[in-house]
Amino acid sequence: MTKMLHFRYSALAVALCLAGPAVAQTPAAPAPQPQTPPAAGAQSDELVVDVVGGISAPLGIAIPPMPAAVVTDTAAGRTDELGRQLSQIVTNDLRNSGLFNPAGAQAMKAVEFGEVTAPVFDYWANARVSALVQGFVRGNGDGTLTVGCYLYDVFSRAELARQGFVVQPSDWRRAGHKCADMVYAKLTGEGPYFDSRMVYVSETGPKGKRIKRLAIMDQDGANHRFLTNGQSIVLTPRFAPNQQSIVYMSYLNERPAIYVYDIGSGRQRLLVNNPNLTFAPRVSPDGKWVLFSMAVAGNTDLYRVPMSGGSPQRLTDSPGIDTGGSYSPDGRRIVFESDRSGGQQIYTMNADGSGQQRISFGGGRYATPTWSPRGDLIAFTKIQGNFRIGIMSPSGGGEKLLTDDWQDEGPSWSPNGRVLSFYRQGQGGGGRADLWSVDLTGVNQRKIPTQLDGSDPGWGPLRP
Repeated sequence: MTKMLHFRYSALAVALCLAGPAVAQTPAAPAPQPQTPPAAGAQSDELVVDVVGGISAPLGIAIPPMPAAVVTDTAAGRTDELGRQLSQIVTNDLRNSGLFNPAGAQAMKAVEFGEVTAPVFDYWANARVSALVQGFVRGNGDGTLTVGCYLYDVFSRAELARQGFVVQPSDWRRAGHKCADMVYAKLTGEGPYFDSRMVYVSETGPKGKRIKRLAIMDQDGANHRFLTNGQSIVLTPRFAPNQQSIVYMSYLNERPAIYVYDIGSGRQRLLVNNPNLTFAPRVSPDGKWVLFSMAVAGNTDLYRVPMSGGSPQRLTDSPGIDTGGSYSPDGRRIVFESDRSGGQQIYTMNADGSGQQRISFGGGRYATPTWSPRGDLIAFTKIQGNFRIGIMSPSGGGEKLLTDDWQDEGPSWSPNGRVLSFYRQGQGGGGRADLWSVDLTGVNQRKIPTQLDGSDPGWGPLRP
């Protein structure tokens, strides 16, 4: 269903209230005289944000560098430099959403510390932007950082939201993502997703001898690190809901099986101790179960096992291959793929294996289904000539294909259920694999930066 959000700026100040905890008080200062503004996007009396069907034009917004209360050295760097980098993180996040058109930072005037709570609205109105994000950075005596973030409606000259974040120096980038999340959520009415991480398979080497390692990073590609050394091939990693563990398939000791990786300690443990091939793991929303596929005597079915390990419980019992299971957000239903009808199609069932029914009936084959965290959609890979990312309702209706490249597969949902990550394989024997994202309009596609080739992305929940 297309969701339209129409706001007239004359009503924004009344309709939207303060969001989040108030930041520390900042000293008031007289507003400087307006200066000559930079050129930016066209001004509109009406804000139209259509998060599904597309927007007529991205919203013009200004995010000037955040001044420091006092310029000091911290473990993360000088506070004035951190302010410049934080505003750039907010800018990049909002631009990448496809819904915002940030004004060029090079042309914007410097914002003084006193202006953070007293914007020069005349300047920003003449700059032809509709919204303004300002903030500040302060180093604290205990080594932490305080970052303040304020959102303003330029035309009604009203503050719409503010939040303050106290972070450790190692987490300073998260303050930028949280600020962007506040702005995105307030102006779209949708849930946040920027302060999240991805786990994926990092690949390198020739096609026949690929080295595949587990890697983890922020959703924008920052804070990248490898989790495994590449001595064993790894596939299909996914976060547990608590984000402390990752389930994945590994060829450790030349025996393909499912493992659980503890992010804090770096230890990994075998989940199912039997000689059969186990693969495609997914954790239930409550973190108690791992759903997976197991091949026994030439037949592959879906099973579940406690996250702590134990005896697998069989959920399907049909000829052929049942795999690719994914839980609904309430944990009551499972979507999976099966070739029991003669070709790969999508089915749903209750969490205990009852009530199995087919929901896909289009041409071609369907694979890698995954349930949206909102519960309203199922994403999948459509195989019909090429490989494309698509969505449909849990009943099978409203099928829509979002991409049209040579080989796009393996969708994984953002925490708010409005963006999908996937991987794109290039043509030819030497074609590389890259991570990409696409929103539900299918229009806003972007490449996600990785250090090497990337595949099998697993988008994690919002960080606590």
